[in-house]
Amino acid sequence: MEKKQFQAESKRLLEMMINSIYSQKEIFLRELISNSSDAIDKIYYKALTDDSLTFNKEDYYIKISADKEKRTLTIADTGIGMTKEELESNLGTIAKSGSLAFKTENEAKDGHDIIGQFGVGFYSAFMVADTVTVLTKPLGSEEAYLWKSEGADGYTIETAEKETVGTEIVLFIKENSEEDNYEEYLEEYRLKSVIKKYSDFIRYPIKMDVTESKPKEGSEDEFEDVQEEQTVNSMVPIWRKNKNELKDEDYANFYAEKRYGFDKPLKHVHISVDGAVRYNAILFIPEQTPYDYYSKEFEKGLELYSNGVLIMEKCSDLLPDYFSFVKGMVDSEDLSLNISREMLQHDRQLKLIAKNIKNKIKSQLLSMLKDDRENYEKFYASFGRQLKYGVYSDFGANKEDLQDLLMFHSSTEKKLVSLADYVSRMPEDQKYIYYAAGESNERIEKLPQTEMVSEKGYEILYFTDEVDEFAIRMLMAYKEKEFKSVSSGDLGIEDTEAEKTEEQDEENKELFGRMKEILAGKVKDVRVSKRLKSHPVCLTADGDISIEMEKILKAMPDNQNIQADKILEINPNHEVFQSLKDAIGKDEEKLALYTSLLYNQALLIEGLPIKDPVEFTNDICRIMV
Repeated sequence: MEKKQFQAESKRLLEMMINSIYSQKEIFLRELISNSSDAIDKIYYKALTDDSLTFNKEDYYIKISADKEKRTLTIADTGIGMTKEELESNLGTIAKSGSLAFKTENEAKDGHDIIGQFGVGFYSAFMVADTVTVLTKPLGSEEAYLWKSEGADGYTIETAEKETVGTEIVLFIKENSEEDNYEEYLEEYRLKSVIKKYSDFIRYPIKMDVTESKPKEGSEDEFEDVQEEQTVNSMVPIWRKNKNELKDEDYANFYAEKRYGFDKPLKHVHISVDGAVRYNAILFIPEQTPYDYYSKEFEKGLELYSNGVLIMEKCSDLLPDYFSFVKGMVDSEDLSLNISREMLQHDRQLKLIAKNIKNKIKSQLLSMLKDDRENYEKFYASFGRQLKYGVYSDFGANKEDLQDLLMFHSSTEKKLVSLADYVSRMPEDQKYIYYAAGESNERIEKLPQTEMVSEKGYEILYFTDEVDEFAIRMLMAYKEKEFKSVSSGDLGIEDTEAEKTEEQDEENKELFGRMKEILAGKVKDVRVSKRLKSHPVCLTADGDISIEMEKILKAMPDNQNIQADKILEINPNHEVFQSLKDAIGKDEEKLALYTSLLYNQALLIEGLPIKDPVEFTNDICRIMV
């Protein structure tokens, strides 16, 4: 029997494909099952226009069988089969796709689609097999043919015997190597897991002889292993079912089956689009944060299917980073796939799907915030920080998408509030949205800087996440109301005492100048405070870097010693102010002692470290004696 050679370019492509095109060897089973599904589809198409053909779906299936002793894996189907000429054309010339030609000639009218387009998937079998045989009998023929190849050296075709129409592919599995365990593809559990992973939603039954332990007949205590033929794929994916037929528990079960998480999703979104780009999607908003979510190891992305066949486990291009918590899948017929069906060309269809998905997620979150605040707050506790990172990243380019989703604790409401909530309650005379940053709500409530704003009856937002203030600096304003820190130099509150304060600054110019000299390099200025009511002292910041931002930047591994320009503010109505005035020009040592103590006190209030704790304790002792 004459061995025929692959065409030169096909031989080279085969060698490349076996070694590099597919990133995972298990993909071979997906490709062969997809080819079998195509073969059944072709009979279905013919039945649409050929009255002599009937298509009873029960007669069409794919059967997977493994024989460990012979080291063979068989993929058989009851599809259309191939003639000798088709064997020559489709299997003798790599990348000559019979499925693509058939698809071109028979455009689907009812939503069916041919999966295979490139004609290379069959050759992925050589990643795990030394030898591959194809026994096939075409529809309407009495002849059957056997195609056989041991790889790039070529192939043979001869006539053979086969009772039924269809194709039977037998893979003679390679011996194990140090790097690869090929025998795993003869194990029942491994084959089932690969089928469930990639081909669970192939529209025809995928059958296997499955081993189960059952009680022996006539015995309650003894068990035996029994093999039964079972359908191992689901066939009809949930996203192709009518939404009206599905309940919340159906979506929750799908979430659990796909192992998107061990929690229960807070919300799901079922999308069916039939427009410029056609796709179906099911998206889930989880309740709990994955253990690695805020680490470099976390991979975002949705499962991507093409006509029910898994193409990518995590397609990151479908989600913006700030919605990376979303789980789920997308299935589309319109994607531009490359030759291995593993990667996507970054084309218009994918971008359209991604844009639509982003808008659907935002719409769902806004709906939760408005109508299901309890669940939204659960979501926000887990993923609110990611939304804030989204505002901060890309120089605030995403702020319009995210600003309405943000929430912060409130000084007056004592709970999480949205920016829209805050603005809706602002008095007419309030110019700014006020906020205070700190390690916790409890610490912020005790900050001296909040006194004047609180006394005016203005609400203060509490920023306790390290990203909060950075995000707000990118946002700058909400509904034309600018953000203002309670620690900023100018609070924008009309103060009837303003002139008096300026006079006090001028009167005590010598005192403040001397204190500034004592604190040389530690503060930018010392001045009378407009904001303090009961506390003697506080620190404020002058410039773009706040004191809280300084703390966060210093904690970073690559910190560049960025510091806030600190202002030491003194309460002129506190007893300590008179002590300072009494010391100036009369007792320089006491003035230095008081100044140092007040500065360190202000540092402690801000949660900043004291440079010399021993000196601080000695100063306290000096006052006590």
